[in-house]
Amino acid sequence: MSTVTPLNSAPFPGAAIAQDEPESLQWIPPLTTRSDWVEALRCLVKRAIDLVGATVGLLLLAPLMLLIWVLIKLLDSPGPTLFQQMRLGHRGQPFWMLKFRTMTVDAEAKLVDLEDSNESAGGVLFKLSHDPRVTWFGALLRHSSLDELPQLINVLRGEMSLVGPRPLQDRDSKRLLASNPRGYYGRLHVKPGVTGPWQISGRKNVDYQQMIQLDLDYVRSWSLAGDAWILVKTFYVVVLGKGAY
Repeated sequence: MSTVTPLNSAPFPGAAIAQDEPESLQWIPPLTTRSDWVEALRCLVKRAIDLVGATVGLLLLAPLMLLIWVLIKLLDSPGPTLFQQMRLGHRGQPFWMLKFRTMTVDAEAKLVDLEDSNESAGGVLFKLSHDPRVTWFGALLRHSSLDELPQLINVLRGEMSLVGPRPLQDRDSKRLLASNPRGYYGRLHVKPGVTGPWQISGRKNVDYQQMIQLDLDYVRSWSLAGDAWILVKTFYVVVLGKGAY
């Protein structure tokens, strides 16, 4: 497989919280009133589901992922097949999140020039319906969410879960930290997910404040049944391509 080239390796704001947890992480009320052993059991079951789901998913989707890899190499713009970018995980632990590359290799450098065209209300997230950095094949991958498939590897590594708040890119994280520290730190109470409440609620049609509220509601009240529902609804959303850029 093609060598992965980091396009943005700058340290995240708050990356040190994996070692020194700030008081800001304490503002969210306890995630559950259950006893410690019951909560530990729930988390163990969630991790087991992640391992089984990611393993089965990678096995079943391997032919499709190989096809995507070949098409990117043969038909798309020059550059690596996979894209990795530093994101923050549980308790602020930084990790390299994997995706199929959907943009030109100089996408990060061009971001500053596109800020004035940002279509996301509030400016915390960066969203652009017709982003000139997106390649033609990348647009197809993004619309179908197939570019996210390599994150099943992140799930196997224990860096992500199948369900949880989506990890934000560096630019978005910095702006969220500046505008809403409680929302920023609150999302870090659980592992980030391949899918989550934002993905099934409209994505581009949901502004960042609604996204943060959805994520914090998930953090406070996640359940195995709720995760199952999000996974089922994700398939529906992906098939229809609802809210995708």
